[in-house]
Amino acid sequence: MNGQSWPYTAETRARITANLAGYDRRALAPGGLKPAAVVIGLAPGPDGETALLLTRRIARMSSHAGQYALPGGRIDPGEDALAAARRELAEELGITAAPDRVLGRLDDLPTRSGYLVAPFVVWLGAGAEPRPSPAEIAALFHVPLGDLFAGPGRGGNRDEARGSEHEPGVFSLFIPTLGHDLFAPTAAILDHFREVALLGRARPVVTFGEPRFARR
Repeated sequence: MNGQSWPYTAETRARITANLAGYDRRALAPGGLKPAAVVIGLAPGPDGETALLLTRRIARMSSHAGQYALPGGRIDPGEDALAAARRELAEELGITAAPDRVLGRLDDLPTRSGYLVAPFVVWLGAGAEPRPSPAEIAALFHVPLGDLFAGPGRGGNRDEARGSEHEPGVFSLFIPTLGHDLFAPTAAILDHFREVALLGRARPVVTFGEPRFARR
């Protein structure tokens, strides 16, 4: 199995699960940051390839309006990170994910907008039918995992902040499904997912290089 072929099969699920289990993930204390959780939800794409669900938020939200994002949000008081991730998935996309659908967890990611994000990888199942909430979601995209191998961001390499043409030092990934770059922090989470879950590499998440608009 290579970076260009990730069929939605039990073999793919087992490989991702094993790679996540073998990674010594980095856990961070909030330290004044607001705890949040997101879901890298894996579902069958139109051609039978595994795809991840990516949303674009509505323009009238109080924060991160109009931005591309993984399903997720703040962790409520008394709620753990996994419970928050599953709740947000249900609220935003109408998908209830049983605990046994959770394949693993990636590094906690501190963001410049003041959040500490816990990403969970969830195998949604072929029968999961997303029903995006019009109160939060403007558009939903099924991004094939092969898109994560389309090429590096603009300039540099993974161990340096990649520069975009409009804002130097911004970490980005080119996503063919979108037809343009996706920026950190979402790009950093997906890059980390690619390195750890798909390729089995012990590479920590990139913790810098967010554009100014992502901090609003």
